[in-house]
Amino acid sequence: MNTDYARLQMVNQQVRGWNVYDDDVLAMLGQLPREHFVPEEFVSLAFADMALPIGHGEFMMTPTIEGRLLQALSLDGDENVLEIGTGSGFMTACLARLASHVTSIDIYDDFIESAAEKLANEEIGNAELLQMDATQALPEGRFDAIAVTGSIQSFDPRFVEALSPQGRLFVVVGDGPAMQARLIERTEAHDWQTVSLFETELAPLVHGALPPQFSF
Repeated sequence: MNTDYARLQMVNQQVRGWNVYDDDVLAMLGQLPREHFVPEEFVSLAFADMALPIGHGEFMMTPTIEGRLLQALSLDGDENVLEIGTGSGFMTACLARLASHVTSIDIYDDFIESAAEKLANEEIGNAELLQMDATQALPEGRFDAIAVTGSIQSFDPRFVEALSPQGRLFVVVGDGPAMQARLIERTEAHDWQTVSLFETELAPLVHGALPPQFSF
């Protein structure tokens, strides 16, 4: 398989075809070797629009959802980003290529260890990986952008409260098969604006079936 050609086909036929037009996002996805982050037994499917299993019952997001997430966050290179759900490390790498710094957390130690090795192989040094359960605690500080890579059944307000003013959060909320991808911007200290982006289905964040706490 000509991986460079297959990667560009993924970008041009799948990602761009799903209304991703951000040139920086498209260029980055066309260059970053997604195949290096996919489990070895699924390398031949690295560029298919499929949610590939990565262990622990977890899955990589499809390339189309990855593209929409990155476009929605509209990163300009100066942001401090929080990723909730490291998984394979591919989205971590994408965010790190587009932002100033990424803090990525995951509940599974082996995901953290594997992702750290993959990021080092790609010479990505602006990402910090932490083993944490996001439903119990988040890293200290405020973030300019937050990407939640697993769906949650009901919204946790701590995610928005971790945003800096004008910060942006991408999250998928609801039950399958019709979940809702949302972009939430913190406009003021206690004010938020929510935009519904598209309907999708995304594997749940571990412990993500939280009781209703806050609505938008």
